[in-house]
Amino acid sequence: MAWVLLIVAGLLEVGWSIGMKFTDGFTRLWPSLLTGLGIVTSMALLAQAAKTLPIGTAYGVWVGIGAAGAAVVGMAVLGEPATAARVFFVCLLLVSVVGLKATGGN
Repeated sequence: MAWVLLIVAGLLEVGWSIGMKFTDGFTRLWPSLLTGLGIVTSMALLAQAAKTLPIGTAYGVWVGIGAAGAAVVGMAVLGEPATAARVFFVCLLLVSVVGLKATGGN
């Protein structure tokens, strides 16, 4: 169950990190509220998962999902550059996340 919570927390991290782009420096009410809710929920789920999983693994996977997801959404939806180097490093990040899960126990 901890891994499910961690994956959901990572996906919420993607959501709130992308959401920050739409807050205009937290000056727009609804995007700011949704982004804030995403941050709080994501961290609460990370904290729950970290009760069972090693913190280095949990945090690394959470950050990896968030960073890779935000980069992919940025390239696919927001028109950010999708260079070969960026795609390579996102793939490398995903390999690292899988490695942390595979070696993290539990």
